[in-house]
Amino acid sequence: MKLLRYGDAGRERPGLLDPTGTVRSLADHVADIDPAFLGDPSALAAVARLDPVSLPAVEGAVRLGCPLAGVGKIVGVGLNYHDHARECGAPIPAEPILFLKATTALSGPDDPIPLPDGADKTDWEVELGVVIGRKARGVSEEDALAHVFGYCVAHDVSERAHQLERGGQWTKGKSHDGFCPVGPWLVTADEAGDPQALGLWCDVNGIRRQSSTTGEMIFGVATVVSYISRFMTLLPGDLVITGTPAGVGLGQRPPVYLKRGDHVRLSIAGLGEQNQTVV
Repeated sequence: MKLLRYGDAGRERPGLLDPTGTVRSLADHVADIDPAFLGDPSALAAVARLDPVSLPAVEGAVRLGCPLAGVGKIVGVGLNYHDHARECGAPIPAEPILFLKATTALSGPDDPIPLPDGADKTDWEVELGVVIGRKARGVSEEDALAHVFGYCVAHDVSERAHQLERGGQWTKGKSHDGFCPVGPWLVTADEAGDPQALGLWCDVNGIRRQSSTTGEMIFGVATVVSYISRFMTLLPGDLVITGTPAGVGLGQRPPVYLKRGDHVRLSIAGLGEQNQTVV
């Protein structure tokens, strides 16, 4: 099932994408795609029993927002692809590298990316987003995927100067407004399939910059969820972004960064496509 939220920013309503690609409203059945819904298996089962054709079609052009409301925290995993580590000349991490990204960075999949004042090294990073559906604290790798509700495309926009040249940890370079477009859909785990067998890519101004597969992950989704749960409790609606493959701007020779007017397209197989303009 492909769940989504549509409408003006801050006023999104819940919906789903039917098999024909039509956006259908769930407003008569679900308050929102939020932690209360994600953490209630009976609510998902009730939606799954609905005939999508019986739901009201959303007419005309419609903005898609972040498919999740009420996200409690965004946990990022850094340097988590073998090919990305190679392009950076970095050693393979012995353990997952974690950072937090502010929830105020969340935006819709096609919303503009605003460059903050003084930003001159803003980078693109296509990532697999993992949405938690069950409380996870100290879970084993074997049990970790049972705590995952579904998957989505996430764009971990990063201002490298703020991340790497301003002292402290990575969070300040990752958390500007609009630096975490998510969507277009939240795809349930049963439909998404094997999270370690998904192709992903990113184009900048029509040039393919990233092209890889989640099989390149150093630490797979099950390992990452289990690992994070040893250090903090993951709750329904939390978002884990799992790292990016080779091809980021920082890894180009010489480096290439986003500027106003640039266009970014990114996608993960089965999870949809994002399109953004830098403003």
